[in-house]
Amino acid sequence: MSALWSLVLPVKGANGKSRLALADHRLRSPLAIAFALDAIDAVLAAGSVGRVIVVTSDVAVAGALHGSRAELVPDPGEGLNAAIRAGLAVLEPAHPAGVLLADLPALTAHDLDAALAVAATHPLAMVPDADGTGTTLSTALRADALVPRFGAGSRAAHEQAGHVPIELPATSGLRRDVDSEPDLRQALALGVGRHTRAALDPASPASPE
Repeated sequence: MSALWSLVLPVKGANGKSRLALADHRLRSPLAIAFALDAIDAVLAAGSVGRVIVVTSDVAVAGALHGSRAELVPDPGEGLNAAIRAGLAVLEPAHPAGVLLADLPALTAHDLDAALAVAATHPLAMVPDADGTGTTLSTALRADALVPRFGAGSRAAHEQAGHVPIELPATSGLRRDVDSEPDLRQALALGVGRHTRAALDPASPASPE
């Protein structure tokens, strides 16, 4: 496959991560935004990705992406899969595409490029989350074949639709989505991006070293 991938990332922003219970509840909204921005940074740095479509209505997320090559699509406000469909609608139907959930603060461009190289060998593919029941990435060699099935039990739903699981180690940042404080600790152990570091420690440098 020679064409670059197009990726759609749905981002709720400050209203996301409602299940993330932290000792300091004030951190939830800043971290939800930070997780997404770190995931988007990794996607923008990936050599195998061309178009980056961010579906969001969060003003802070949109402002942070101003000047980047990320394309913004308004979130229709009808749930996760509806947001994904809005992003997929702007893609070229015959080009390879993927959907990436953006709660991946430990994602690296290397992890993503490696997974997409494997995905390029399957008409439909997916990456399970660390728990093994969810999905962090779904792909198709044609965008018009990509039907989002995210939500509870999404791995089984995607597999039933023909997506081949890409088996990555649980230590891959592409599998480490964050829904709880233990998830966050595990992501921190792997190494998170600059936005998450800054949200957790305002004294942390907000730019790459």
